[in-house]
Amino acid sequence: QIDRFKMEPLANCWKLCRARLLIARNFTSPSPTGKKIVELSDKTIKMFGESYVKDEMTNISPVVLQKVARRLLHVPHHPLNILKQRIFNYFHKTFVSRRGQPLYTAIDNVLPVVSTEQNFSSLAIPKGHPLRSKSDNYYINSEFMLRTHTSAHQRDFIRSGLDRFLVAGDVYRRDEIDSKHYPVFHQMEGVGLFTSEELFGVGHDPSLSLFEPKTSDEDHCDRQQGHTQDAVQEMERNLKNTLTGLVRYLFGKDIQTQWVACTFPFTHPSYELEVQFQGEWLEVLGSGVMRQCILESGSATGRMGWAFGLGLDRLAMLLCNISDIRLLWSEDERFISQFKKVTLNPATDIKFVPFSKYPACYKDISFWLNNEFIENDFFELARQVGGDWIEKVELIDHFRDPTSTRESRCYRLTYRSMDQTITNEAVNKLQDQLREETIKLFDVNLR
Repeated sequence: QIDRFKMEPLANCWKLCRARLLIARNFTSPSPTGKKIVELSDKTIKMFGESYVKDEMTNISPVVLQKVARRLLHVPHHPLNILKQRIFNYFHKTFVSRRGQPLYTAIDNVLPVVSTEQNFSSLAIPKGHPLRSKSDNYYINSEFMLRTHTSAHQRDFIRSGLDRFLVAGDVYRRDEIDSKHYPVFHQMEGVGLFTSEELFGVGHDPSLSLFEPKTSDEDHCDRQQGHTQDAVQEMERNLKNTLTGLVRYLFGKDIQTQWVACTFPFTHPSYELEVQFQGEWLEVLGSGVMRQCILESGSATGRMGWAFGLGLDRLAMLLCNISDIRLLWSEDERFISQFKKVTLNPATDIKFVPFSKYPACYKDISFWLNNEFIENDFFELARQVGGDWIEKVELIDHFRDPTSTRESRCYRLTYRSMDQTITNEAVNKLQDQLREETIKLFDVNLR
């Protein structure tokens, strides 16, 4: 869904119209109808009307595929939807043209299926990079996957003609299991591109420029090759002012913030923004000056850009006092009803009040390893077997036999439903299934 396009002089209107058509035709998904969004068979996966042939890279489980159709960012009164709209409002009200039109295009209905080229190569992530690992991503097949970040669309939207935009969407990653991690979460991506006049001002000192000749293929410690120091300093100032304003809009003007230098593969320099919340410093977003090769592949020559990304789920949990990420997926009316009177005004309190706490059931599984063992794959198996009944999986014992050099691991699984009391008998059935599948998948010897 595209909220509004910024108004440009008539000479550029054709570019914006073309961008709008490209987005509508190639990137966005229609609203759900009576047809299934996802259909699974032995040889194919059908999603959003497209059929994909499975191959050796296919590793998406039915448990994850069921989440694709939920579209939480579009559920009325859902805290993720409310937070998304508040961020859109900040940019639309704060950054406007001389005619009073919003400068940032807001997009929140982009298909989660992307090519591996979009997800990795378009962001200068080379083949063989750990970020491409099968254990960390959900592959539909060798060519397509569920996106791991909304950054997968940066290059395409830049190429379509947009120079300032926001993209919100669901993203998918294989990860650990606890109250803060889930295989599906939601991101907000923001991009701002600037010409020399937009960055330094019309009629600026002619000694100021965006680019300088490259002297090597290696980055400077503080900037990319080809970027001038003046341009990077001004980009940093613009980026930090914009995002500090966003955080104060969401958390309140008195929130304490600090910037921390960091490293990301598709920005340099890169920064994380932290806020002091409930007595501790918490990272709320990552950002940086975009790799120039991304802009060049999007045909945005003569410009520099910054980008940021933030996790909507984590922010919603902080702002709404939600203790378990699984609650965001709850279909219990007692959850969503608490947000029905919340407005888009960020001053409105949206604290969640827990309506129940069902008892937990704890089960351990321990085994000797015989071959290579990737922990994320074990977590994924646990999700497939236990679904949302599994609250946490933690390694509680790990040792290596000094005589045989064999390695042993013991994991504790916490089973707890969000909406019902579960019996020990029901959990035992799941635990027995997990033990059987662990033997088959990892060739282990149970202890």
